[in-house]
Amino acid sequence: MSVRKGAPALLGAGTLCAALLLTGCASTTPPDATHRPASAPAAGDARPKAVPPDAAANSLASAPAPAPRIPGIGPATHALVPDGTSQALVVTGTGPDDNTATATLYARDAAGRWTGAAGPWPAHNALRGWTPEHFAGDLRTPIGVFRIGDAGGRLPNPGARLPYDQDPEFAISGTGFSGESLEGSFDHVIAIDYNRVPGRTPLDKERPLGAERGGGVWIHVDHGGPTQACVALKREALRALLRALDPAREPIVVMGPATDLAR
Repeated sequence: MSVRKGAPALLGAGTLCAALLLTGCASTTPPDATHRPASAPAAGDARPKAVPPDAAANSLASAPAPAPRIPGIGPATHALVPDGTSQALVVTGTGPDDNTATATLYARDAAGRWTGAAGPWPAHNALRGWTPEHFAGDLRTPIGVFRIGDAGGRLPNPGARLPYDQDPEFAISGTGFSGESLEGSFDHVIAIDYNRVPGRTPLDKERPLGAERGGGVWIHVDHGGPTQACVALKREALRALLRALDPAREPIVVMGPATDLAR
């Protein structure tokens, strides 16, 4: 199963020094004129002009503050977050080949600050870990920032505000990679907008990037082992996530190894 897609300025030391250094005016005053008024500096005097003690501090205080970012997310990744988004599920793996992760829901307040809203929850991802370029059958979960806007499942809607499609077609059987039962894994799912058409049931099979790029990347109920490409949360965590997500806040999932997301 797979997903689709749908962020600081510092005052450098050189800039600060340049602001504090001033050069003198031209003059023909003899070198031995040692008692001239302080208000008339000698020509060519390159010594720093006196600066009020608080000038440097005031300059730094007036510098623009870095834009708030989702915790653990670097500037390159955060630049991919849509401007209108104020809910982000961050799924972080410890390494590129790991199939366990941690999921945390963050929310942005009116001041632009991102804080934890739910979780963290343990999660599973694909058997072989993560990939920046997902293909069908590679057993890796796509890395990136993706919108999430459609849900469904075999069981009734647990209170989700996302469009929810209850359908018996979400039934699944068989065993997972660790020999665990897959039954009930699709009782509730959230479609990740990777290689799918947004606004349709998660069961929709259209693949805009082509079938070879995979599809059906969901957030679903954890069956106790790694997935094909999806993210899996324990049942109650997934139900809590479904109730928390608000389509008006344009929710997204940001997922991948911690080192990738920190870029």
